[in-house]
This record gives sequence, C-alpha cells and structure tokens, in this order.
Amino acid sequence: MTPADYEYLRKFLKERSGLDLSADKQYLVESRLLPLARKASLPGIPDLVLKIRNGDGRLATDVVEAMTTNETFFYRDKIPFDHLRETILPGLLQARAARKSLRIWSAASSTGQEPYSIAMCVKEMGAAFAGWRIEIVATDLSQEVLEKSRAGVYSQFEVQRGLPIQHLVKYFTQAGEIWQLNADIRAMVQFRQLNLLQDFSHLGTFDVIFCRNVLIYFDQDTKAVIFERMAKCLEADGTLLLGAAESVVGITDAFRPISDRRGLYQLNPARSGRPMGGLMPQALKIAAAR
Repeated sequence: MTPADYEYLRKFLKERSGLDLSADKQYLVESRLLPLARKASLPGIPDLVLKIRNGDGRLATDVVEAMTTNETFFYRDKIPFDHLRETILPGLLQARAARKSLRIWSAASSTGQEPYSIAMCVKEMGAAFAGWRIEIVATDLSQEVLEKSRAGVYSQFEVQRGLPIQHLVKYFTQAGEIWQLNADIRAMVQFRQLNLLQDFSHLGTFDVIFCRNVLIYFDQDTKAVIFERMAKCLEADGTLLLGAAESVVGITDAFRPISDRRGLYQLNPARSGRPMGGLMPQALKIAAAR
C-alpha cells in the first residue's frame, strides 16, 4: 500500500465512520483490508482503493465494516453492569414508577453482547419490572454485525468471555458447538443501523445511554459533536455510560462525571437548563441501604 493510498483511506474512513487513524496505523489497515481485497478477487489494497475511488459503493461499505468492527464480550468491564444493577435500575424503578416505561440505548453495539447483557440485567430484576414497557435500542454502523446480533448465536469462545455460567444455563440453548440466546431475551432488544456521525434525534429520548469503547477512535471535535447530540437524547436525570478509557472531561461541558462512579455521567444542569430529577442520589441511597 502506497502512502497516498493510506492517506486516502484515512480521510475516507474519517468521513464515513469517524474513525481517526494516526499516521502509524498502516499495519492495522493492511491486516484488515488485505483479506477483503482477496475476497473481492483483487491483487491488493491499491486495487481496492481504485475501485472505491471509482464509486464501488458495496466495496466502500465493506471497507468501513472491516475497519470498524471492534472487540466486544458479555458484561464487558463488569463495573458498568454492576452500576446498572445496583444503582441505575433501582433508581429508575422509583423515578419512573408513574409512567412504568424505560428506554435504554446501546450505541455501537457490535455483535450484540452489550445490549443482551443489559437485557439480562433487567430480566434478573424479575417481578420488579412486571407491567413495564422496556425498550432496549441497539445501534451499529455495520449491517453485518447487526445480522449476527439479531440471531443471538454465539460460539463457545464468545459465551465463555464474561458471561456468568448461571446466565449461560438460564438464558441460552446449546446446539452443538454454538449457543443461542432464548427468544424472550432476544425480543427485548431492537437492532437498528445507525452512523453516529449522522443525526440520531429520531431515536427519541433515553433514560440510559451506553456509548462505550467507540468514541476513543474519534478525534476531539467529533467527540464533542456526538456528546452534544447525546445530551439532547438523554432524560434530565438520565445516565450516560462511557468506556474505561473514555471521558467527557476537556471535551464538553454538556455532561458532568458522577462522583465515585467511574465511567458514569449525567447532564450538567448549568448547561442544560433542565431540572435534575435526583435519580442517581436516590439510587445511591438504595444501594447503601443494602
């Protein structure tokens, strides 16, 4: 791959997906796109670049999907899901008791382990949410991973990563070397294709937004724009969860960190002008009482 080809791909990927590749990531591009070039019966990446330049839309989509498909696993990093079970959901049970509805968004959901982990957390609360309308919306740029997500089919390796054995037995059915999530868990999640670089206001507002381990690949300006849009999609007392290596600090003042809850953020009332409902303080009281 020539330096010119790499520069073209860097610009193309940033415009199409927000992926901000540094100058020293040529090896990563080659490792992911060489198999794609062979699959398309092309001699190498320069030929692939040429076809994209000439308007091959299908190949352009394949390139974006190959470069933006990231690792994921059930209950990744554990702590965010502990917060969900122990503070966020109990707090929402009280704060939303009158309307009995709850909306959670898993942005950049990849092959589905995150939204299904969220669904299992809700399911584990049993009768507490009986009669409630629970919407879990999972979005991703890649149509390929969304199709895998909807099927809810995972290999032995995938279910061994992060998934408690009791949840595997309770919520999955084994078929040879693969495991499929039971229909009731799959039905809890709506999968939709979405590019975070584009307007997503049509999704509506959410009580909880998981946007973990994706913004780390974007530049500061792109992160700031996405945070501003997400602030408009979050309820006044809602919670935003970011990845362990991600933060709003120094990027936007639309959100503020929640003390002693790493990776959790709420709207900054000084910025939003919306009254805070006190969800997290109430949830912390519930957790402390246990």
